[in-house]
Amino acid sequence: MIKIDKVIIVEGRYDKIKLSSMIDGIIIETEGFGIFKDKDKQKLIRKLAETKGIAILTDSDSAGFVIRNFITSIVPKEYITNVYIPDIYGKEKRKDSPSKEGKLGVEGVSAEILKEAFKKAGIGVSQSESNERKTITLNDFFDDGLTGDTQSKRKRTDLLKKLDLPERMSTKAMLDILNTFITYDEYKKLVESEEIL
Repeated sequence: MIKIDKVIIVEGRYDKIKLSSMIDGIIIETEGFGIFKDKDKQKLIRKLAETKGIAILTDSDSAGFVIRNFITSIVPKEYITNVYIPDIYGKEKRKDSPSKEGKLGVEGVSAEILKEAFKKAGIGVSQSESNERKTITLNDFFDDGLTGDTQSKRKRTDLLKKLDLPERMSTKAMLDILNTFITYDEYKKLVESEEIL
């Protein structure tokens, strides 16, 4: 696994699946052009950009550039690193025919090409090392009543509001984001506060 500290922004779930198999880091998908109308996701991307910086990795076709340009219009450029894959013609294994422009997308290129793309973008790519920082886990969520209880959803929503994060977030996504934004101790203080209980 390769550790990347910046948050990676990709177009779709197959791109995310491809990167998840080789990268240790947060990967957010735009759901294609869905990002244009999803204000919560836009807000999340801006917040992640300010906290960690983002690396935009979209397909090399025109649709990929439209999405990339949109993201660069909503996030200050000092927080953005653009990662580009080369134009490689062919089709993804799961598809019956090539894309409109005949180019492979992020999901279709090899892990080596992706590693090289990150390297060219100047993103530090290193093998994962054991992280000494204590992370928030699903067990913590359960112990603190954020899962497994009739009030869990309300508590998660209250915590997300307190952190100014979108309410429509899966438990796993919330866990990943919290581990990016706050320390374990900060998390414990928040869940033990009157506002979340």
